[in-house]
Amino acid sequence: MSKHLFITVVTPTAIAANNRGEGDGSTLSTLQKITCGNDQHTTVSAEAIRWGLREYLQNNYEQQVNRTFDPDQDKYNLKGDINKNGYNPTVYIDDDLFGYMDAKKGSDNEDATKKRRGVLEVSRAISLDPYWGDIAFGSKGGKKDKTSIHSTEVHRTAYQYSVALTPESLKKIERADIVLDAIVAIRHVGGNHSRFLYEFRPESIVIRLTNDPSPWIMNCFKRVGESVGCPKLVRLVEVEDINASELIVAGEIADTPYGVQLQNFGATVHRGVKEAITDAKKRLEESKGVTA
Repeated sequence: MSKHLFITVVTPTAIAANNRGEGDGSTLSTLQKITCGNDQHTTVSAEAIRWGLREYLQNNYEQQVNRTFDPDQDKYNLKGDINKNGYNPTVYIDDDLFGYMDAKKGSDNEDATKKRRGVLEVSRAISLDPYWGDIAFGSKGGKKDKTSIHSTEVHRTAYQYSVALTPESLKKIERADIVLDAIVAIRHVGGNHSRFLYEFRPESIVIRLTNDPSPWIMNCFKRVGESVGCPKLVRLVEVEDINASELIVAGEIADTPYGVQLQNFGATVHRGVKEAITDAKKRLEESKGVTA
């Protein structure tokens, strides 16, 4: 039976702002939003998070990455020859994790699309706190024009998002370890026009390695006072919808009553996130029948 790796991350609390700069034709730089219940929350797209993961791969595994971003030309380059099926999930980490699609017709107008579904699934990130409409105003010096005065939506909040991966679906199963390393090293995320500096590394993290094909741990964090809690996760473990032994919980959540409760139920709880990543890698090796 296949093992599935599920991860839910909650980031530190910081200020999100999609600062776009000149030339986009707008005097208001907006954050993406979604309605949750009676409140609006800000959101960061899965594509932006994947961009951050790709950046990590390019910076750390450049020789094993097919699609690389050239900041000087503001475009992506492929190492493989696209006219000769240049995608190769065995050779390239990004083709394996994120998949690809080259939609085109053959010489006889037949479907010649080359595609692979991404093995790594990424959810949207949703703010823990409602957005109350905070806006920062500014102006630029020098010659005045229609963009001289501008405003930017800002939101002080934490975000949570999840990723899912079935390691056996990878061409090289050891690449699941790379995903774990990347999760704690994401730096740049943002909208279509720019990246904003925001710590998308985990302040708290829940990792589940299980035979269950459903994550069950998505959106398990919530704001509790000035801190962050996970009452939904505690309940799921208490009623045995989640086997506590499948969980690795780490970060600041470990120092809360929720962390203590989860540990009492049998979950593995670490104060350090990187310690949890090391533990998860060990469990992945053991799930393959190899003890690290």
